[in-house]
Amino acid sequence: MTIPVFEPWNDPEAKPLIQFQNVTKRFGEFTAIDDLTLGIYEKEFFALLGPSGCGKTTMMRMLAGFETPTEGKIYLSGQDIAPVPPNKRLVNMMFQSYALFPHLSVWDNIAFGLKRENRPKHDIAERVQEMLRLTRLEKFASRKPHQISGGQRQRVALARSLAKAPKLLLLDEPLGALDKKLRQDTQFELMDIQEKTGTTFVIVTHDQEEAMTVASRVAVMDNGKIVQVATPDRIYETPNSLYVADFIGDVNIIDGTATPSGPEQYAVNWKDGAAPLTIKSQAAFSEGQRCHLAIRPEKVTISADRPTDADNTVQGRILDIAYLGNISTYHVELPSGAVIKAQAANTRRISRRAFTWEDPVWLSWTATAGVLLAD
Repeated sequence: MTIPVFEPWNDPEAKPLIQFQNVTKRFGEFTAIDDLTLGIYEKEFFALLGPSGCGKTTMMRMLAGFETPTEGKIYLSGQDIAPVPPNKRLVNMMFQSYALFPHLSVWDNIAFGLKRENRPKHDIAERVQEMLRLTRLEKFASRKPHQISGGQRQRVALARSLAKAPKLLLLDEPLGALDKKLRQDTQFELMDIQEKTGTTFVIVTHDQEEAMTVASRVAVMDNGKIVQVATPDRIYETPNSLYVADFIGDVNIIDGTATPSGPEQYAVNWKDGAAPLTIKSQAAFSEGQRCHLAIRPEKVTISADRPTDADNTVQGRILDIAYLGNISTYHVELPSGAVIKAQAANTRRISRRAFTWEDPVWLSWTATAGVLLAD
């Protein structure tokens, strides 16, 4: 049985649940969001990723109803939501601080929004029980927030946000307060809960690893604009700009000029006296056009002897080594003074390193290993 691939953004018939149409938001002279158009689909786990001050939280606050666009429109299920007050929107927001009521039990925290709507007691009890099961908190129902761990508090806040069955759940840096190991575990829990409920999640984060782990698509933002929207693998493997390549993951950037040398192939002149690099690129470059080769360290092979069959080879000496347990990153200085990072998996237990500081080494990569980007 083939499982259908979830890619509504590739279906011309699919209508987005959320639509930003030419949305601009100004605070006085400052433009926080600049003429932004974007569609987010039902059941998506969508990540807004970018550095502090790029506009991602402003986008979220406009969805929640805490801010209104200066220009443009935001639609939810085809309805312009600007005139709809926050408490009447089918949208809920989970804050970074969780904002739990310290004097209420876990059960009462989850039930709070339902009680405010004067729902029948039986319905409230049933829904809270469902949320406790979903977030694996049944055993903690009678405890107060200070009697449970940070990860459990995070799940209480999530259960409370989902209790009213919103169409859209906004998560503002929801895992920021958790330690790294717990954060990683919670990311998978979030994905599991999102899948089970079918609720559309929009997460704001500056943690690229988090965005790449949980999201169906990632929007990389800079200065109030969306620079690229794509699935995590496309964002990583085929960034559309130097900004995205540099912002996501570790990368080597080699500057040079491109010269066409075959179908979708270029010779990149990068250092005086150095042999040109051979790069395949579907993007077109004209003769002598300035370009940047972005190549991930794991796509660069490090060896003691010069490879005979590689498209690109450069020689250097090891300047630094970062040992990260599963991988080692080697910083290799070339004769020109440029430093290129290469990564190797530590697949075997060895009593000594294969390479050490000051060792002369060869670096190599294929013509398709990197992405050629324009200025």
